[in-house]
Amino acid sequence: MKYYSPFSIEMFTKYIFNDTEAFNWLVDNDYRELLATFDAIRDDKNAFKFLIESKQFELAAFVNAIWDDEKAFHFLIQRKAFDWAACANIINGDDKAESALNRAGKQQYVYLAKAILGRIHEDGDRNISGWGVIKNVFDFKKAVKTATQKEDENNKLKKK
Repeated sequence: MKYYSPFSIEMFTKYIFNDTEAFNWLVDNDYRELLATFDAIRDDKNAFKFLIESKQFELAAFVNAIWDDEKAFHFLIQRKAFDWAACANIINGDDKAESALNRAGKQQYVYLAKAILGRIHEDGDRNISGWGVIKNVFDFKKAVKTATQKEDENNKLKKK
């Protein structure tokens, strides 16, 4: 597992808040996996695939643990990725995890968890706003139309 300094976690946190300088620092210092981690949290399948293919298994497990995957959480514990496990637990509402990280002097992970949680809520709010609902309806209609077209194509092939 790659070591992440408190400063690198701080830069990751700033990136989550849309800080361009933090983004550039992460890219320039070869922390692309952290960028992919946040994208994967936001349900970017290619970003998650990048984490797996680049053998960033702890970060991939962190992503899944955020979404209440018990096996992913246990994987983090087995790999001794306690900071990532606690960070995921904070996001999932565990006050004891926050206290444990604070006692250990790892506040950067507490700030990271709160930043991720804030963005998750912001993304969710965006999807339930008036514009977000309209956008989701059109995306749904587009998905249904595409699925229907594929089904029609398959039926035509079967008839031949």
